[in-house]
This record gives sequence, C-alpha cells and structure tokens, in this order.
Amino acid sequence: MKRPYLFNLMILKTKQHIALVCSVALGKESKERNNSIQPNEGFIPSSPLENLAWLGGSDYKIRLIGMNHNGEDVLNRVYESDSFGNFDLRIPISSDMQIERIHLYEISIEPGVEMLLGSYIPQVLNSPLKMVISDFDKTLVDTRYSTPRELYISLSKPVTYFPVVPKSVDLLKSYIEASYQPFILSASPHFYETAMRDWLYLHQIYTNNILLKDYRKLFSLFDGELSPKDLKTQGFYKINNLVNLLLMTGIPEELVLMGDGFESDPLVYMTLATLLQDNQDPWNVWNQVKKSESFKLTTKQNVQFLSKFYQLSNLTKNSKKPKIIIHIRCRDHDIDKISKREYSINFIKSKTKLVEYYVG
Repeated sequence: MKRPYLFNLMILKTKQHIALVCSVALGKESKERNNSIQPNEGFIPSSPLENLAWLGGSDYKIRLIGMNHNGEDVLNRVYESDSFGNFDLRIPISSDMQIERIHLYEISIEPGVEMLLGSYIPQVLNSPLKMVISDFDKTLVDTRYSTPRELYISLSKPVTYFPVVPKSVDLLKSYIEASYQPFILSASPHFYETAMRDWLYLHQIYTNNILLKDYRKLFSLFDGELSPKDLKTQGFYKINNLVNLLLMTGIPEELVLMGDGFESDPLVYMTLATLLQDNQDPWNVWNQVKKSESFKLTTKQNVQFLSKFYQLSNLTKNSKKPKIIIHIRCRDHDIDKISKREYSINFIKSKTKLVEYYVG
C-alpha cells in the first residue's frame, strides 16, 4: 500500500522565523536496510534509481503542529503545496511562541484521516552564523554524466561507484569542525537525495541540508522556474538557490563557497559575493549577468532573478558585510586555464581575489 512520505526536507530556525522546505510524494514502504553509517558494518548505499518514483508529482495539504519545550501546542496550521508536492514555508516566531518540535501530517489523501509524516526538531542556526556551501558533483565526487552510458551508471549505481575527491572532502570537514554550518547545493536531480545522503554519511559528513534540482519543473508548461535549457546551464539554478538559502538563514558573518571550475561555479559565486559585499544596485548586477552564457535566462527567470536580487540587497542593508572565501577544485591539467580565465563582467574582476584554486 502506498502512503505519503517526506523527502528533500530542511528545517532551519533563526531568531525571526522557522524556514521549512520539503516535498511530499506517495511511495511504498521501503525495503529494510542496515542503517549503520559505518562501511565496515555492512551498510549498503542506495542508488538513485530506487527513488525514481519521486519524479511523479501532485498537490498535497499538510497540517503543521508546533510544540514548545513543555510539549504544548503553540501553532496549528494547514498549508497547501504547489502542483509538484513542494512546500516552502516561513513561519514567524516570537518570544512567546518558541517552537522546539514540529509534527507534520498529510491531510488531503484520505478525507478525515491525518497521516503522520514525521516529528522533527528544527536545526538552530548558530550566532554568529558561519556557513559553508559546497557543490557535490565534480567537487566532492568525480561524477560523469556526459554520455547515455554514464547517465545510466549514475542512476543505477550508488554514488560510491565514482571516485572521491579527498582534498575537497577534507576541506569541507575542516570547516565543519570549525563550527561552520554545512549545506550541499547540487544540480543533481531531486531523487538523488537518499543516494547522496548515504555517501555523505559514509564519509562522516553529517548534514540534512541538501538542495537539489527538481527535474519535474524543467518540462512544466506552467511553473517557469526552470526550463529544458537548465539541464546543461546551471547558472540560474545555482544562484537562485543560493539567494533562496540566504533569505532563509540571514546573512552569515563568514561564508565559504566550494565548487569546481568545470561549469559556472566561479562566476556564480563571485556574483553572489558582489551582492553581499559591494552594495551595488541589483539592477546593474542583473543587467550584466543576464547576458552571460552561463545563465541564458528565460523571460520569467529574468523577472525572478531581479526580484531575488532586490530581496537580498534589502537584507544586506541591515547586516554586516560577510567575510567570503571561494574554493574552486580543478584537475591538474586544467588549473592554469581555469585560474587565468578572463571575465567580461566588470564587477567580477574585483572578486577574483576571493577565489582559491586547488588541484583535486
């Protein structure tokens, strides 16, 4: 029997609000697996193909019950998803409504029946906030997707099939040990979440904060956030999600961005650094970035891009300028070409000093 399940869940708590992002989908009870996170104790990583059912989508309703430290209900609200089952909520909190635990129920599938999706404790963001945001593919793992055979292998094999990039893993873990809040931002499909989380746990990288590309939106006639061109062009997807994340967390005092030099990561990260540090007019930044081949914006994305830029700009006006470090992984034979790359966008040239290239 199928029942609703949560996936792509992230719950963050700041002084002002609780941000909750998740998706709901129907699925069967998963097969029993050894849940040990130690590779020498028989843990079997999953493959993305096991969650291919997440490509389906429908609208759902959830009841959210927030409880305080005494176990008393202080919030009871119903929320509706988009047409794919996605929720993106901002719940204001105050001193007299401190939510310590959240219960989620799906209430629309069976009238009168509320099915428990789970009970969760929000992740409290430290103050002062320090964040490390890392790409996954070709940054932590040397994945391959360029041919149909490589694509099939990536779907059917656990992520452990691909070579790890030890220098990137060690770098990310060093920031986590220094009390940076870790986030993984990947352009991999949303149904890769379990396989990716298994890989992270196997390498002792413990985070629930994984942002993935919802491939259902790529071919939607009505959504417009993503389009088929975003299968290969990652610029808009990445900067859009980086801005969304910062609107959820607030501006950190220290921000570390990790990526690779094979696609648009350096340009995306330096554009974000400009928005956070330079108090530039968002229109000026957007007007230059939108011409780049790394973005290739549609009409709707143009509007969304500019709107998000203004939201982030308003947030930075009341915040201290963050210290930003950008780490870009390169292969040995590519590092000279990538590190000496010329950028036509004027404001980017002043941000190249933030970038540290390394061979991995």
